[in-house]
Amino acid sequence: MRNPPGSDLLVAGGLAVGHGAAPVCAPVDLRLSAGRALAVVGPNGSGKSTLLRTLVGLLEPLAGTVTLAGASVDERSAAFRRDVAAVLDDDSFFVSLTGREHLLLTARGHGVAAAEEVVAAEIEAFGLAERADALPSALSSGQRRRLALAAAFVRPARLLVLDEPERRLDAGMRTRLAARLGGLRDAGTAVLFASHDAELVGTVADEVLVVDDDACRVLAPAEAAGRIAEL
Repeated sequence: MRNPPGSDLLVAGGLAVGHGAAPVCAPVDLRLSAGRALAVVGPNGSGKSTLLRTLVGLLEPLAGTVTLAGASVDERSAAFRRDVAAVLDDDSFFVSLTGREHLLLTARGHGVAAAEEVVAAEIEAFGLAERADALPSALSSGQRRRLALAAAFVRPARLLVLDEPERRLDAGMRTRLAARLGGLRDAGTAVLFASHDAELVGTVADEVLVVDDDACRVLAPAEAAGRIAEL
């Protein structure tokens, strides 16, 4: 049974996002609480990635506000970095560290007990056992994608933000990813993700933010069924 809505964790009000003066998505009003999942859907170029980057403080909003646990979003703050795990690209790796070393550094930096065992479990879960001791530069694009996801799962977080997490994953890994995200959601993590995968959205999301040329609006999955089917 999915968690009912609780106190709001991430809140955006009257938000306009974009590059330059022209917003690509506006206005956005959303509330995401612990133990709930919100999917962001829309065509390529509609502003999904720009919206996610603004919600985690990497881009300044053109208008409106974003708060996390009642405080303005600041991706430089220690509290924000402790509370939020995000995968927005596949290139946020230390070039001199192997995949395993990167995961260990992330886990230990967030106070994970038995970090070696937790890292080994994530390496196995994401099918990286044979390449875990290679440098990121020696991995394929799909392996780098899985390593980036493993880095988000290897640490605790109140909010997990993913931009098209299904990208470059095979069908079996997508199914396992949906199960993992659902498990995190049910355990109390707030999950925010952009996706073109209808099955992932339908399985994980409690609400859907539809981004298109006309408006940005939050709908129940049943209300957004037509748009999800178009993904």
